[in-house]
Amino acid sequence: MTVVGPDGNLWSAGEPHLQGAIISLDVLPLGPAGTYTVNYRVTSADGHVVSGSWPFHLSVAGTGTPGPSAAAGSPAPQGIPMWPFLAAAIAMIGGGAWWGVRRQPKDPDS
Repeated sequence: MTVVGPDGNLWSAGEPHLQGAIISLDVLPLGPAGTYTVNYRVTSADGHVVSGSWPFHLSVAGTGTPGPSAAAGSPAPQGIPMWPFLAAAIAMIGGGAWWGVRRQPKDPDS
């Protein structure tokens, strides 16, 4: 969850707080007049990612100092990581190959 100002800087502070079904976020004292956007991305109880945003307008400029640029933040994780599936596939292929070699009949002439 973030609050981005009309200047493209973050005006949110810290991590979101969860209390029951309510998520809240501390904000810095606001700065320039203009449209601010609250962005959110949460994972619901059934595992689906829900994201969205809503704007609000500040008509009188505040005296706050902005946080870092919103573009400078690290990208949010995008869904489920692939490495566990790749590791499982490699293990299954390796296990199948090992089983196939072990199952070959032994040559009685050796």
